[in-house]
Amino acid sequence: MLCRHCQKVKSNRPRGLCWSCYYTPGVRDLYPSTSKFARRGVKDFNGRARMPEPTSALPGTPEKVAILEQRARLGLSLWHPLDARLSTTPAADEDAPVTISLAS
Repeated sequence: MLCRHCQKVKSNRPRGLCWSCYYTPGVRDLYPSTSKFARRGVKDFNGRARMPEPTSALPGTPEKVAILEQRARLGLSLWHPLDARLSTTPAADEDAPVTISLAS
């Protein structure tokens, strides 16, 4: 298979590029990875992100999952301090069950 960029030399580097094209600045970025192990989907982000608008969707609901997917796709922080939470009643004993009530 010939190099995807120069079409002159046999490709011997990842992405279907020859050695010269693969190491030429900017050329590698023009061709997506052909590896089955390449990252797909929403990019893995780890760092400071913009704060999203708070939501009233309760945790675990389909609405909250959809909002988290949208935030990830936009590169926003997944969690906002003012997002809706499940209200819990503090228990007197640590072994006592925690009561969770959903807002109606």
